[in-house]
Amino acid sequence: MSLAYLNGAFLPLEDVRISPLDRGFLFADGIYEVAAVIDGKLVDSASHLARLERSTAAIGIVLPLPLAQIEAAQKELVARNALIEGLVYLQITRGADISRDFIAPTNLQPTLFLFVQDKPFLDAPAVRTGIAVATMPDLRWKRRDIKSVGLLAQAMAKQTAKDAGAQEAWMVEDGFVTEGASSTAFIVTDEGIVTRPYSQAVLAGCTGSALAALAEESGLAVVRRPFTVAEALAAKEAFITSASTLCQSVVRIDGQPIGDGAPGPVAMRLRALYIDFARATGV
Repeated sequence: MSLAYLNGAFLPLEDVRISPLDRGFLFADGIYEVAAVIDGKLVDSASHLARLERSTAAIGIVLPLPLAQIEAAQKELVARNALIEGLVYLQITRGADISRDFIAPTNLQPTLFLFVQDKPFLDAPAVRTGIAVATMPDLRWKRRDIKSVGLLAQAMAKQTAKDAGAQEAWMVEDGFVTEGASSTAFIVTDEGIVTRPYSQAVLAGCTGSALAALAEESGLAVVRRPFTVAEALAAKEAFITSASTLCQSVVRIDGQPIGDGAPGPVAMRLRALYIDFARATGV
């Protein structure tokens, strides 16, 4: 039986009760984070917590607990579930508001909810085969640097990608790839590893940031600039990063093979470097 955490209490996931008046439910007025767990330890926890703090501050939600206590709750939840490999989902909303007003009262108690997912991603079949990506217009709001629970556009993009036989969507705006529906987008060219610089147009990916730093430390060039779909189709390799995929090769974009149509050496090397980093620094 999976255990969850809600506002200070550990309880069975099926027993969790959140008010239907919660602003996360009514207005998508909340922030979330997803952290990987490898060998029973949180991966890149400080980066995820820092982004949580930035996102909540950006929309004016005061954290209900200090970051250290939030991390302690995550670690306790991992231990109580005996989770070895998978994910911890964390969500903070502004709380329940009986008035259902667009302007929230200032005295609301935020809702803090955590649950875990068992997910064997280290040796997933997609690591060996690669995945396909479908491109589509980016229909999201303009503050994509805020990790909002308002994910309707991403969910629609994922469904459209699935219907096209792909496993991820790359969203395109003004002719340039912004990012994946739930990942950071990378290509490999003669310049090196190319990925879009962080701004309000994209989410600052924790896994992508760590992987880019590892790439530079190992002598690989990382070029931070926008790239087009045409550039991606002509690239030597393409890959995505996220907490749930780590570093995952992309072998087809809009049905066209990338490189030789198989996971490339750069992405596979970076994946290995990231897994070593995760195991060495997990908490």
